[in-house]
Amino acid sequence: MILEWLDAHLQILTVFWLFPIIFMFHDFEEMLTIEKWTKHHKEQVFKILPESIHKDFYSSFQMTTLQFAHDVFWIFLTITMSTVLAVLFSFTFLFLMLLAIFFGHVFTHIGQTLILKRYTPGVLTAIILVFPYSSYAYYRLLSEHIISGTEIFWSLIGAILILPILFLFLVHERNKATKTSYRI
Repeated sequence: MILEWLDAHLQILTVFWLFPIIFMFHDFEEMLTIEKWTKHHKEQVFKILPESIHKDFYSSFQMTTLQFAHDVFWIFLTITMSTVLAVLFSFTFLFLMLLAIFFGHVFTHIGQTLILKRYTPGVLTAIILVFPYSSYAYYRLLSEHIISGTEIFWSLIGAILILPILFLFLVHERNKATKTSYRI
């Protein structure tokens, strides 16, 4: 089967290092499409979002590709650092926390696409690359006893706790970068 073939042909180090690689393929799709897509679909998105959170998303719809790439760079650096820590020092907590966010991110892409009833930037690679990679990484790390279910649980708790902080930081930085104030 496919899992047996992957297990036989992918070393565990490769499974770890695929995380930053898959992340970049996914974010390349977003970078190539985000600016044009947001300009064309801003009104449709804002009609669906509750008015109380419009200000939190406004700057995201004013971003250029370069500004988005800047965000991606810092996320890529964090993912790469977490991979280095996991591979060299067997410190997997940060890696697992970021993997949980990455895995969950698939469902935000699918949800956006279903709600808007159209292509959304990143949905193709989320389904074709991110979901299979994340699922396989969890399977492989568990099957090789590199991580445990308890570690996954605590990394999920960490991801849930850190996501609101990351979101607020992202909104703040995007507002600074776009030098815009909310007005729709």
